[in-house]
Amino acid sequence: MRRTGQKAVSKALFLQDWYETEMSWLSKVRNSISSLAKRDTPDNLWMKCPSCGEMLFAKDFEANLSVCPNCQHHGRIRTKTRFDLLLDDGYSVLPTPKVPENPLNFRDTKKYPDRLKAARAANPYPDALTNAAGTIDGRKAVLGVQDFAFMGGSMGMAVGEAFVAGVEKAVADNCAYIICTAAGGARMQEGILSLMQMPKTTVATRRLAAAGLPYIVVLTDPTTGGVTASYAMLGDVQIAEPGALIGFAGQRVIQDTIREKLPDGFQRAEYLHAHGMVDMVVHRKDLKGTLATLLGYLERKEVA
Repeated sequence: MRRTGQKAVSKALFLQDWYETEMSWLSKVRNSISSLAKRDTPDNLWMKCPSCGEMLFAKDFEANLSVCPNCQHHGRIRTKTRFDLLLDDGYSVLPTPKVPENPLNFRDTKKYPDRLKAARAANPYPDALTNAAGTIDGRKAVLGVQDFAFMGGSMGMAVGEAFVAGVEKAVADNCAYIICTAAGGARMQEGILSLMQMPKTTVATRRLAAAGLPYIVVLTDPTTGGVTASYAMLGDVQIAEPGALIGFAGQRVIQDTIREKLPDGFQRAEYLHAHGMVDMVVHRKDLKGTLATLLGYLERKEVA
């Protein structure tokens, strides 16, 4: 009986040692797999469409020009992506004009120069509006692109100067100026100086008209505030991307002011097109071809 008891104890101890060894090994494997998954799996592998809620593979969404294949929602795209989409290979990015960095010595919870520094660290270009000179299906054009990711695409002195520089380049090259707008309005850190960009850019569009050169506006989501009240609505042709928010004041502000319920889709591209504020609503994949066709119609022909 004593031997039987000793064997049972020995067997139990053996099984306990085996179990602890196996569990330790499994724990190490599990931790290795977990750390490997965290290291090799990107956080942005999947995304949710903000319009229909469909889960989309991020790479497929980008390959589809940042347009949801389920509901055709047009996502916001960055400046370089817009250049690559609309211009032929070989375009050149124009330098952004230098302006006073903090003319009003503005500060809220942060200093304005600190906000600019943070925005520039997160963006490839020094301000919200950047121009490039090139061709669209072989037709010369200067293209300006506003990036909402840079301080909400807000219009400050740098944006105004860049717009004027783009117009001057178009006049010098005897070609059209095309602007893709995306903005939350004027840049509050520059106060009255930001509002002065409205008449400044308006006068610049008159220079294009005087030279007989086309000025085409592509309204993207969102285009609001002082940008809408100036150069965004002065094009010879007004194009909008599907579903783009376009307006001056916000919908809630308007409703509270006029004390009336606004119609569905108010301030969206399709509503503005139906009411004559926009000439056409064009899917992103068709935008380059549409611009090339318009340039063919509008560019100045030399009289023999």
